[in-house]
Amino acid sequence: MADGKKLQPIIIKRVKKGGHSAHGGAWKIAYADFVTAMMAFFLLMWLLGSTAKGELEGIASYFSSPIKVSLMGGDGTGNSDSILPGGGRDLSRTAGQVDGGDTERAAKLMGAQMARAELARQDAVRIDALQRKITALIASNPQLADFGSQIQLEKTADGLHIQIVDEQRRPMFDTGSALVKPYMRDILRAIGGALGDVENRLSLAGHTDATPYGSGQRGYSNWELSADRANASRRELVAGGLPDDKLLRVEGLASSQLRVPDNPTDAANRRISIVVLTREAEARMLPARALPLTPSTEAEWAAGGQAPTTGSPPALQKFPEVSTFPAETTR
Repeated sequence: MADGKKLQPIIIKRVKKGGHSAHGGAWKIAYADFVTAMMAFFLLMWLLGSTAKGELEGIASYFSSPIKVSLMGGDGTGNSDSILPGGGRDLSRTAGQVDGGDTERAAKLMGAQMARAELARQDAVRIDALQRKITALIASNPQLADFGSQIQLEKTADGLHIQIVDEQRRPMFDTGSALVKPYMRDILRAIGGALGDVENRLSLAGHTDATPYGSGQRGYSNWELSADRANASRRELVAGGLPDDKLLRVEGLASSQLRVPDNPTDAANRRISIVVLTREAEARMLPARALPLTPSTEAEWAAGGQAPTTGSPPALQKFPEVSTFPAETTR
């Protein structure tokens, strides 16, 4: 070069591409597929080994006739929420719970309804017979026939309602007290004898009119007076032959349930009411566990309810003896 400088050599690198070995990297994809298939296989084996026999039969039934199992149910249809091997409420079972499906549930419901209908029919027969018995008793007893207008019978949804109504000329109690008049004692004892052999239980209530008691609301009032009169009537019914354990409830209602609402002070509001309860009405007043088990109720409980425990009903509340209070108003 004229300027005396040396030329730098130019180096060109060329990369030569060679082919892959046999099969290249395709074996990795095949191996991944194989591992995935083995995992799925072992998972399936584990599920089959841990599934109860009933569940397996249910799966087989589903694939053989899926529509039938879906509609009617069957072994192992997944209706058990228990972690026990057999599932359900039976701890001794080793196979899956059996579900009868809608057909079985409908049959149980129909059985319960039939049991309730039979129970209501039996109550109606007993109440009709009791009404005829008391009506005949009043007609055949000259002593009661004179006061027949004060004894009123009425069938209601709760049972046979027997009301002994006060009248101005023939009061049932001494004025302002719970002392039973002699004629009222005869009526109550005759009714107690007539109710002695009745299977149904009874409720008893005392009522007053709306005239305020003389001592005012803070002292002895219509509430205490009606309760004392109900308890005095209870003693006379028991003396006449009514078993004490037949009485389910004894209460005083004062003037809360007037018989003549348009005239709160009418004498007809002062009364003693006795209700021979149907089993349905009794069940509303008493806890289910205290109800005695009869063939009818046994069928009803077996159809889908919780069976009550048998035994004597709970002890009834005993009221203290009543004392006579001074006559302050006309009750």
